[in-house]
Amino acid sequence: MADVDHDLVQAVKVYKALGEPTRLKIALMLIKQENQCVTAISEQLGHVAGSTLSHHLKQLTESGLIQAQKNGSFIHYSVDQEVAKKFAPYLLA
Repeated sequence: MADVDHDLVQAVKVYKALGEPTRLKIALMLIKQENQCVTAISEQLGHVAGSTLSHHLKQLTESGLIQAQKNGSFIHYSVDQEVAKKFAPYLLA
């Protein structure tokens, strides 16, 4: 039962995170190009302020949909494929 509750909570977080158009764009971008740093993501989005982008990445990371990996002074982001398969398979289509 605990696994079901955990899955339910995570599903809500993932769907809430993807319910915002910019976060959905970020997730779709990271599906196509893994291990992107904030600068690369920002360049591809074009119109998002740095603080706003950080907020979006935090929401996606806290939902478990994307993972952050520190590499020197940079943080690289990728989609967690297992979470995407389970809660948002349309991202992988």
